[in-house]
Amino acid sequence: MARPSKSASIDYTAAHELTHGLLERATCPADTAFVLVRDADKKGLRLRVTKAGGKHWQFETRIKGKLFTRGLGEWPAVSIDSAKNEAHRLRGLTESGTDPRDIERQQEADKAKAIADKTAADAAQVQQDAAQALTVGEVWQTYIDERRPHWGELHYRDHIRKAQAGGEPFKRGTGTTEAGPLHPLMALPLCELTAPVIEAWAAKEAQTRPTSARLAWRCLKVFLGWCAEQPKYADLMPAKNQAKTKKARESLGKAGAKSDSLQREQLPVWFAAVRDIQNPVISAYMQTLLLTGARPGEVIAMRWEDVNTQWRGINIKDKVEGERVVPLTAYVQHLLAGLPKRNEWVFSSASSKAGHITEPNHPHSIACKVAGLDGLTLHGLRRSFKSLTEWLEIPAGVVAQLMGHKPSATAEKHYTVRPLDLLRVHHEKIEAWILEQAGVQFDRSAEPGKLRVAA
Repeated sequence: MARPSKSASIDYTAAHELTHGLLERATCPADTAFVLVRDADKKGLRLRVTKAGGKHWQFETRIKGKLFTRGLGEWPAVSIDSAKNEAHRLRGLTESGTDPRDIERQQEADKAKAIADKTAADAAQVQQDAAQALTVGEVWQTYIDERRPHWGELHYRDHIRKAQAGGEPFKRGTGTTEAGPLHPLMALPLCELTAPVIEAWAAKEAQTRPTSARLAWRCLKVFLGWCAEQPKYADLMPAKNQAKTKKARESLGKAGAKSDSLQREQLPVWFAAVRDIQNPVISAYMQTLLLTGARPGEVIAMRWEDVNTQWRGINIKDKVEGERVVPLTAYVQHLLAGLPKRNEWVFSSASSKAGHITEPNHPHSIACKVAGLDGLTLHGLRRSFKSLTEWLEIPAGVVAQLMGHKPSATAEKHYTVRPLDLLRVHHEKIEAWILEQAGVQFDRSAEPGKLRVAA
């Protein structure tokens, strides 16, 4: 059979055996938008020829009575054989009732899921690598920043000092600060802070500064417990707190019971030395500590709004109960009334960043040395208050309530409610007796702040 000439017309209503020459000769009449060259071999396959000269493959059929048309690409970029193969594939799917679009949607969904899973896995790996690289020091800083609102100022400073690098010049005198006992652990990755590492650290620190190391160890235990409760650190932590080991506890030993306190006969020299301190704020602070029995940090944190001169009470921020109210006794009221009101703090400081004095251990140590009372600490003044009340046979529950100790008996917890006026009866008696033993006299009728003291 002779091959049709290149100029022979094509019957677009009939199916044809598709050849390169046939498709090349296919053109769209001027009065028609497009024509279709149908394949006689693969049902549904045709070439769509437009007036503009475009030639594109199409496959058309019906799926469950609905028309399905799929473009297969442009000819001759997509060859006749490629178009027939794709038409064959689509015909097989559609004749079985399968919509190729459903398969493609599922494939796209699977592909998207695979990409998302890989992205998530990569992100998780990056996060895990970052977590593995976290140092103890980085997490320690996050920890103290988060917990600071729940701590007292002294507890916060303990965490700073125990982890400090040291090497800073002293604010007074010559020399530099010493690195804190926890500093050697700060550069370690958190995941490498294991029980053997902590045990070796405890054994080393116990040789030179066991007291400081014991406090650092207690802080470290709480810190590691906090880490175990945080989702972003929990995977780095073992099931058991790595600081809570018998070996570490034995290396650091037990703290000896402290017994530093003022005896009755030592009161005159102590008061004389403290009242001679040039800074009136520090002098008043130390006397207030002894006469209230409060914790050093509680007195430092006193604001003027906590001092109620009308009802003669002091609202103290209590680390156990949250807050407690103690009487504003006569002598303490005179002391506070004579202090400068620079800012919100009762025991203010013009040079301190915090606006109030920090614990004045150094001035107190000097005063105690002058008085021949070496070794007496600021907390020893609180212990002194408790010990001195024994001379007066003050009810133990009264002393505990004044000092902010938890009640130790059922009757105290649930049945004894002492109003401020009742506490004042006992507290004034305690203050008057201490001042009497110290040889300090003042006119209780004098206007607060204008003491007439003689010792």
